[in-house]
Amino acid sequence: MTKNTFAPRQWLVALQRRTSTALTVTVSAGLLALSFTAPAAQAEPRRPECVAPAQPGGGFDLTCRLTQSALKESGVLKSPLRIVYMPGGVGAVAYNNIVAQRPSEGGSIVAFSGGSLLNLAQGKFGRYTVDDVRWLAAVGADYGVAVVREDSPFQSLPELMNALKEDPTKVVFGAGGTVGSQDWMKAALTAKAAGVDFRRMRFVAFEGGGEGITALRGNHIQAYMGDAAEAVTMMEGGSPIKILAVFHSERLPGRLADVPTAKEQGFDIEWPIIRGFYLGPKVSDEDYNWWVESFKTTMASEAFAKLQAQQGLFPFSLTGTELDAYVKKQVTEYGELAKSFGLIK
Repeated sequence: MTKNTFAPRQWLVALQRRTSTALTVTVSAGLLALSFTAPAAQAEPRRPECVAPAQPGGGFDLTCRLTQSALKESGVLKSPLRIVYMPGGVGAVAYNNIVAQRPSEGGSIVAFSGGSLLNLAQGKFGRYTVDDVRWLAAVGADYGVAVVREDSPFQSLPELMNALKEDPTKVVFGAGGTVGSQDWMKAALTAKAAGVDFRRMRFVAFEGGGEGITALRGNHIQAYMGDAAEAVTMMEGGSPIKILAVFHSERLPGRLADVPTAKEQGFDIEWPIIRGFYLGPKVSDEDYNWWVESFKTTMASEAFAKLQAQQGLFPFSLTGTELDAYVKKQVTEYGELAKSFGLIK
């Protein structure tokens, strides 16, 4: 088996299939009442807000809206969680703003993703590092996938890998990210697992997933490197695509339950994309601990799992010191990976 492990398996939370009756829930302040048990009363931060480091409508917005609804319905927040948008640099602008200008605001939680951690590892957040904030909670995860056309000559990951080995120029990867992005990393790891020098890999960057899938359907690229939730949405929308592999340690639930992992097919590739929150570096322990306990209580509920699944996220829950350790380990490994691919010195 080709060894190309990235994410430490011990940090990944086991996925559980949810078999409860479907419940339609809209992520907004007007959700139907869900069953939560609130934590013991503590000092709720004043004027709570969720900073989404992007324009409305993206993954950061989704993370904030999911949390806005869940915290309200759990009863831990009496005041509405306001969402504030602060776009720029896949989180860099918000990171710098919180650390430099609002370091002690106990009511401001800021959304982050795996992409934020990758950029931190590559020094794209300026002079600030992973040690300059208080990592709070991870509320879910997505996972990388390798996608081809439904009628592709590659009907399994080994078939794609064999073609890549024989002639790297014949297999063109595409994704919605430039060199050094998460999607590029997934392609580079795939090439590496096939025994191909990543510098020989052909990669085309698109503005987004829609453009990439259009190029795939037109056979302008042979493999699209995307995310599981994104791929499920495309399949449900009628796109004639096939997922060759999930980049996780085990199979995912639901629509993708029959899709094998890369590991099952002989290639140990993992790429988790976590979503969560951090606080400013000078936030008091009282405020920090209040948020930690509130997230623990909320995320332990089956109702939260339903909200999570409806937003295309898979179970992944870490808080406080456990998340802090996970994030710092991930950033270190991202940095080592970036160095191996010549992205940083």
